[in-house]
Amino acid sequence: MPHIKLNNASEIGSLIRRTRKQQGISQAMLAGLASVGTRFISDLENGKETIQIQKLLNVLNALGLGLYIFNRWEND
Repeated sequence: MPHIKLNNASEIGSLIRRTRKQQGISQAMLAGLASVGTRFISDLENGKETIQIQKLLNVLNALGLGLYIFNRWEND
């Protein structure tokens, strides 16, 4: 998957929903794979702001997505 710049919770949720549907899995299945509740998946996909970062990372991992942090001010 190419690098995608995500600017807010809504964009993260859209990416998660799109990836989940592309993989043909339900919210309940994803919740089980990520060890989170279906309500969390629903809230996440709808762009609800949350501070439950570990759960977000679990969901990304379950979908095979990675989170990369980079310093845009650093020149390589």
